[in-house]
Amino acid sequence: MFARLMFALLIMTIPTVAPAAEVGEDGLHKQEWFTITFRDLAEDIEQAKAQGKRLAIVFEQRGCIYCREMHEKILSDPEVRDYIRENFVIVQYNMFGDEEVIDLDGEKLTEKTAARKWGYVFTPTIVFLPEQAPQGKSVADAAVATMPGAFGKLTFLNMFRWVKDKGYEGDEHFQHYHARIVNELRAKGRLGEE
Repeated sequence: MFARLMFALLIMTIPTVAPAAEVGEDGLHKQEWFTITFRDLAEDIEQAKAQGKRLAIVFEQRGCIYCREMHEKILSDPEVRDYIRENFVIVQYNMFGDEEVIDLDGEKLTEKTAARKWGYVFTPTIVFLPEQAPQGKSVADAAVATMPGAFGKLTFLNMFRWVKDKGYEGDEHFQHYHARIVNELRAKGRLGEE
């Protein structure tokens, strides 16, 4: 009995580590909750809207250490994962991939030519699209926000919150919004990492 109790206590004190993100055949880290689509951006926006969500696309590349960290440290965090899953449809793009993409302006591209056309050069880059597919605009022109590069949990999560709350339509720039949230958490003694 004592041995079982000691074993149970030992197991409870071993720190839990988030499982490593699965890597697909394309070399990109995967989340089981990412959405696979036909990559027709106007259609993807409408499908997200039908679910009461917003569309965001994430550009990644094989061997990207920042993408790996985003998957293993940020997207695996239950608070971040649950918020994004509840409010966004995420579609993954390979910055150097050859899958067909249909831009909002109707142009057919590959993932890599889309990245070039839209001017995305860093991975990961997360692109937030409007609630309605605009006519005749490219993704780069229609995006309501872009998050280039890897950030810590609070910055990452606040960007998703700011977009969901349509902060881009108001007068409070994301940097001011983020600073306000940080200061509020600090004042409450609840500021974790970041």
